[in-house]
Amino acid sequence: MKPKHLGYLMAALLCLSLGNFVQAQNYPNKPIRIIVPFPPGETGDIMSRLVGPKLSELLGQPIIVENRPGASGIIGLDAVAKSVPDGYTIGLGQGGTMTTLPYTKTSMPYNAIKDFSPITISTLNYLGIVANNNAPFKNLSQMIEWAKANPGKLTLGTNGEGGFPHLAFEHLAQTANFKFTHVPYKGASQIITDLAGGQVMIAIGGISSITPSVRSGLITMIAITNKTRISSTPDFPTVSETIPGWDSNGWFGYVGPAGLSPQIVNKLNEGINLIFKDPKIIESMTQSGLIVVTQSPQYAIDLIKSENDKYRKLVQDIGFKPQ
Repeated sequence: MKPKHLGYLMAALLCLSLGNFVQAQNYPNKPIRIIVPFPPGETGDIMSRLVGPKLSELLGQPIIVENRPGASGIIGLDAVAKSVPDGYTIGLGQGGTMTTLPYTKTSMPYNAIKDFSPITISTLNYLGIVANNNAPFKNLSQMIEWAKANPGKLTLGTNGEGGFPHLAFEHLAQTANFKFTHVPYKGASQIITDLAGGQVMIAIGGISSITPSVRSGLITMIAITNKTRISSTPDFPTVSETIPGWDSNGWFGYVGPAGLSPQIVNKLNEGINLIFKDPKIIESMTQSGLIVVTQSPQYAIDLIKSENDKYRKLVQDIGFKPQ
């Protein structure tokens, strides 16, 4: 490139950088929209409606939470990816929409790595593996031994083919070297009903939907997928107690479109993280089966990338055909 052209390029980049800086200095000066890609009342929606008013107080502008459900969260996240990168449209990101669906769907309208500016990971969520009370095993170690001795006879209920619970269990089976038969369902309530009735032997799903049935004695908790035990349920063992180092967590966090200035990203990160340090918010999240995280934007970038690498490889290894 000729020196003159290089000079023009450098000047243009400097103007762009200064423009982003000035924009960030004046940010925000109008309402901010948080797109939640799920229906009202779901975990991510409840979390965002707790965050909204508090973030409004911190930033001095209205926060509008907009539900845009459809296609397992893809429609809402696509709207975020295609929005103007000015900080006035951000979205609720989630493990399924950004780290598993890209490898279980035949086509995706966005690239989870390239089309977003990660802002923060706010919470991790973990799963519970539960069994019929009359199953021929009472703990995870016994379940694995039984599955190895009876290849393919272990029947597992999940909320759908290629979903986070299904892939988490596929990862467990791959790690522990056993086989099972997958039985996909459309809803958590039917899974619990069939599990209690013996139509399937085990199930894996969100801890908040499983715990009441475990506490009532309807089904038996085998293990949770968080690496360590949870203080609110200290009697629930972890997979890592049987398979050291193993864990599988989902997550909720906030992302903007690609190209969002670092200054705006940092301002939103600091504000949202401050909200999640509130004891009342922590208590509310814990009751919902979530683990609060307050980390940097780089933590979010690294987690999203590592989870994409993990599920890309897993889907290839198990021969899963995108649907």
